[in-house]
Amino acid sequence: MVLEREIYPYLQWLLWGTGGSNFGALPRFFAVCAGFAVLAILLGYVVSLLRAERRGGFFTGLLQAGDRVFKTLKSGIAELAATSPRRVWALAKLAMKEAWRRRILIALVVYVVLLLFAAWFLSVEHPDPARLYLSFVLSATTGLVLLIALLISAFSLPGDFKSKTIYTVVTKPVRAGEIILGRILGFTVVGTFLLVAMGLCNYVFVTRSLGHVHQVEADSIERQTSTEGEDEGRTGRTTNTAGHRHRIEVDSDNQGIALTENGHYHPLDIDSEGRITVRPAVGFLRARQPDYGKLRFVDRTGVEKARGISVGSEWTYRSFIDGNTLATAIWTFSNISAATFEESRNDQGEASGEVLPIALKVRVFKTHKGTIGQPISGTIQFRNPETTAVSDPEPFYAKDSQIDEMFPSRAQVTPEGEPIDLLDDLTTEDGRLEILVKCAERGQYFGFAQADLYISKPDGSTLMNFIKVHLSIWIQMVIVITVGVVISTLVSGPVAMMFTASFIILGIFREKFLEIATDQAYGGGPAEALVRMGTQANVVSQLDQTWGVMIVQFIDTFISRPLMWGVGQILPDFQYLDSSNYAAEGYNLPWDRIFQDLTICGGYVVAFSVLGYFLLRTREVAR
Repeated sequence: MVLEREIYPYLQWLLWGTGGSNFGALPRFFAVCAGFAVLAILLGYVVSLLRAERRGGFFTGLLQAGDRVFKTLKSGIAELAATSPRRVWALAKLAMKEAWRRRILIALVVYVVLLLFAAWFLSVEHPDPARLYLSFVLSATTGLVLLIALLISAFSLPGDFKSKTIYTVVTKPVRAGEIILGRILGFTVVGTFLLVAMGLCNYVFVTRSLGHVHQVEADSIERQTSTEGEDEGRTGRTTNTAGHRHRIEVDSDNQGIALTENGHYHPLDIDSEGRITVRPAVGFLRARQPDYGKLRFVDRTGVEKARGISVGSEWTYRSFIDGNTLATAIWTFSNISAATFEESRNDQGEASGEVLPIALKVRVFKTHKGTIGQPISGTIQFRNPETTAVSDPEPFYAKDSQIDEMFPSRAQVTPEGEPIDLLDDLTTEDGRLEILVKCAERGQYFGFAQADLYISKPDGSTLMNFIKVHLSIWIQMVIVITVGVVISTLVSGPVAMMFTASFIILGIFREKFLEIATDQAYGGGPAEALVRMGTQANVVSQLDQTWGVMIVQFIDTFISRPLMWGVGQILPDFQYLDSSNYAAEGYNLPWDRIFQDLTICGGYVVAFSVLGYFLLRTREVAR
C-alpha cells in the first residue's frame, strides 16, 4: 500500500520527533498553544485598551486594560480548574436529548437506504472486490458522520441563543467551560452511537456481499498420473460465480484447494467417495502485518543514491531503476531471527523446510512492449551487509501494481553453486539482512517506494482492524464536533457551519496549504498567484521584477505566508487521519498510529475547549 509517512513508535513521535525533526508532538503542541495564547492576550489587551481609553484617557487605559486582562485570565484559570465532571455529564445528557429531538436517527435510515442501492451498482466481478466494497462503505460512513457532526455542533448553541433557552442553563450554577465540554461530550455520544450502528451495517454488508460459493464442474475433473503411472491427484475447475472461476487441485491423499483468484481462495471438502464440495471464500478480508526495511538505490553506474531515476511522473512517491544494468533497489531489514521464518509444508502436509515470507509490489514502466503475453522479468537476491556474501539471484515475473507474495527458502546457494544459509550466513549477528531487486530487461523500468517490499508477519484480526479503522473515523468526528461547538459560541449557526466546513476542507488539503505557506509550491504565494491569473502567466515562469510585482512578493513573504503558516499549525490533517485505505487494501492499522491519532484528537479537544470558554465568556449571557 502507499505509505508516504513512516509510522514511528508512539513515544518517539510524542516526545522526540520523527525523521529529521527533534521536536516531538507534545513540545510542538505546547509551543503552538503558547504562541496563540500570547497573540490572544495581546488582542484582548488591545480591545480592553480601546474601551478603557474612551472612558479615562490613554495612560489610565493602559493600567485598566492590563488589570482587566489579568483578572480575566485569573478567573478563567480558576474556573477551568474547578470544572465538575457531574455538571459536564448533566449538560451532556441535555445535548443528547436535543440531538434526539432533531431526529438524528434519520441519518441512519438514509445510510441503510444508501447501502441497499449500492448493492445494485457495486460489482463482485471486480478484480479486487474487497477493496471496492470497503472503500465505498468507509468513505460513505466518513462523509455522512462528519456531515452529521457538522450540523448538530454548528447549530446547537446559536439556536439556544436565538430561542433564549440558554438562560435556563446559565442561570444554574454551571460554568462556561462546562457548557462547552457538555455539548462536545453529548454530541460525541450521539455520533458514537450512529457510528457503531453504521459500522455493524458495514460489516454485515461487506461480508454478505463478498460471500459466495462455487460448484465443481464435473466434466473438468482430470486425474493426474506420474510417468511411472502413480496417482498424483486430480485437477479441474469450478463453475463461474461472481464473474470468475477457480482452478482446483486435489492431491493423492484427497487434500485440495480452489486456487487463489480475485484475491481469495476456497477450501475443499472431499468425502470418502471422492466427491468435492467447495466451501465459502477465504482471504477477501485481510490484516497483513508488514515489517518494513530501509530503501536505497544503486544507479546504472554502480553508485549508491537515496532515490532512483524519474520517468516523468508528477507523483514522486516511487523512483525507478532501469533494466539490464547495475541499477538495483536495496532494502535493509533489521531484527531478523529464527522466529522471522515460517515452516513450509508440502502437499502431504509434511514439513519441507523454512521459508522467509516476503511481499513485493512492482510498478512497471515500459519504453517498448517487450515480449507479447509475458510479464517483465526481474531478479531478487539476498546479501549480508557486513561480509557482502550474496545468494544466487532468483528470477521472477513482475506483477504490475499487484502484491506478489514470495516464500524464498532459507536454504540458498551462492552464484558459484555452493550452499548458503539465509539466516546463518546472509544475516548479521545483530539481525540485519539486505534484499536486492533488479529489472532484467533492457528498456524496461521497475519503480519502488520503501513500503513496496516487506517481510510478512502473521495476519492480524480482520475484525479488530475493521474496528480500528472506524475508530479513526470517530477521531475525525470528535474534532469536527469540537470545532463546530467552539465556533458557534461566537457566530450564528450558518456562519459556524461555513467556518467548520472550511476548516474540514483546508484540513484535507493541509499539506498543499503548507507547501504554499513555506514557499515550496510553484507560482508563489496568494498575491503572486492572483497576478499570474490576471496576466495568464504560468506557474514556473519568472515574473518581470517591476515595482508592482516586488510589492506583491513582499506582501506574500511578510504577510500572506506567515498567516497561512500560522493557520496551518492548527489545521488537523484529515487526509492523514483517514485510515480507510488500511482496511481496503488489507493491511493492519498499527496501534502506534491509533495512539497518535487519539493524542491529536485529545489535543484539539483540550485547546479548543479552553478557547471556547473564553469566547463564551465574551457573550453577555455567560457572564
